[in-house]
Amino acid sequence: MSKTLYLANPYGFSTQQRQGPLQELVATLESMGAEVWEPFARNNQIDQSSPNWAYRIGQADLRDVREADGLFAVVNGCPPDEGVMVELGMAIAWEKPVFLFRDDFRRCTDSEGYPLNLMVFTGLPENGWEASLYTSIEELANPNKALAKWLNSG
Repeated sequence: MSKTLYLANPYGFSTQQRQGPLQELVATLESMGAEVWEPFARNNQIDQSSPNWAYRIGQADLRDVREADGLFAVVNGCPPDEGVMVELGMAIAWEKPVFLFRDDFRRCTDSEGYPLNLMVFTGLPENGWEASLYTSIEELANPNKALAKWLNSG
């Protein structure tokens, strides 16, 4: 049975990113055996002209984060997208396996070790956290890194 992976990302807000990086990321994660729960595809069918549409989308995303087996977060930007950060925080609080993707070379931190605010890394192991951080699509399938190991574990 496939593990479900919530894909926290800001790519769905842009047509070009939806058709490019988002599709490539989903396809790669699926090829590794994950059942990808991409929030823009799953929860944006709500009629945005109806009252309280934003609340319903937010609640649907919250349910998906809670029910998914793990969370894969795109953490590009300085700072990263605030919605992604909220979803990441929920996954950390619910002690879900967390994997981070950042192909943005900018450093946004006062820490010598982490490329982002230290709180982004609190869901990763203290030692070897780098195995859960990915800087390219090609790196995702690396069998020695955390995502492949998690997807292939019982």
